[in-house]
Amino acid sequence: MSAATLFRRTAGRIERRTPAHRDRALDGLRALALLAVPAGHWLLGGFTRDLEGGLHNASPLSAFSGFAPASWVLQMLGVFFLVGGYASVLSYRRRPGSTADWLRARTVRLGRPVLGVTVVWALAAPVLYAAGVPLATLRTGATLVIQPLWFVGVYLVVTALTPLCARAAARLGGWAAAPLMASVAVVDLLRYGPWAGSVPSWVAVLNVLPGWLFAYQLGVSWGERRIGRRGAWLLLAGGAALFAALLLVFHYPASMVGVPGEGRTNSHPPSLLVLALASAQSGAAVLLRDRLARLLARPALWAPVVVVNLSAMTILCWHQTAMWVTATAASFAGAVPGLTTAPDTLAWIGQRLAWMPLFAVLLVAIGRYAHRFEAPPAPGRRGAPALRRVLAGVLAAGFAVFALGLA
Repeated sequence: MSAATLFRRTAGRIERRTPAHRDRALDGLRALALLAVPAGHWLLGGFTRDLEGGLHNASPLSAFSGFAPASWVLQMLGVFFLVGGYASVLSYRRRPGSTADWLRARTVRLGRPVLGVTVVWALAAPVLYAAGVPLATLRTGATLVIQPLWFVGVYLVVTALTPLCARAAARLGGWAAAPLMASVAVVDLLRYGPWAGSVPSWVAVLNVLPGWLFAYQLGVSWGERRIGRRGAWLLLAGGAALFAALLLVFHYPASMVGVPGEGRTNSHPPSLLVLALASAQSGAAVLLRDRLARLLARPALWAPVVVVNLSAMTILCWHQTAMWVTATAASFAGAVPGLTTAPDTLAWIGQRLAWMPLFAVLLVAIGRYAHRFEAPPAPGRRGAPALRRVLAGVLAAGFAVFALGLA
């Protein structure tokens, strides 16, 4: 059987199993936002190799600031939180049990894959070190794994706020997100205004919750049918205008991701520029929903979307590992273009693009085993014994301490 025939049969089987009421556009937007995460990290994250063979994080944006617009396309967390808010409020409205049961189920769904990747890394790191992998390389890999996991904690917090977001949407519609943007604007004014030198650094942390709740609240309002095409055009135009003003007039950093060596970053914690981009992306997502739904009515396009959505947390948790494993193996051979050479030439961009299919293949291979962490517990099982849960928690905490450079 040819690969084309196998794909057509698989796509047909997925098509037949898809419920008629499934919101394909929403799944398509989620898949797009998910795939942007590994694409962005793989393209904008490089390594340098020290004299002892250890790998250290680097970014082509340090040498080529003109590539910053690529981060505007690849930074799609706004769309992810938008879709999350939409899906969560629908799930919340249809919950069969209590709010606590609903939130517990969503916590387990997100927490199992995170616990899985951290425990595997905690067990593997000492073995790899004994096998000759430099400590610097291990710490770099641990940092890469931890980086995309920060959002899981934030996402759980905003998910817990779904009932409040629904009430706000009922009263204010799409405007329920406006106070969140205003809050971030005030904190940015304190951080970057004339008096910035006298403002303590911890003030920036105040942007974490409202900054990421903004798009989630828009999603809740959208799910409650309080944002239509008129509101979507306002979000798109207003977000784009604010984005341009912040860049050109207020001189915000152009990159939507952190750049090594830069004093300011937009994403950690989110600045007003992140919310402006999320607003524009959210407006575009609402406007394109019907067209996307028509496209995904084709089984050949719908099947990959289903696969990506079923592997969402596996992709998020393990994509950095796939890149790191490839680069670590290459580091023993010395300077390998696009993997262990500094990302400071235009040639490096082409070389990295050539390596990305290998990263994807390795991620699929890892996912065959790691996907078990994403699967819900079997019916009737009450979970792992208490001792195993405690041990897993200790290993995960220890790995986090190591990754954050505290050990």
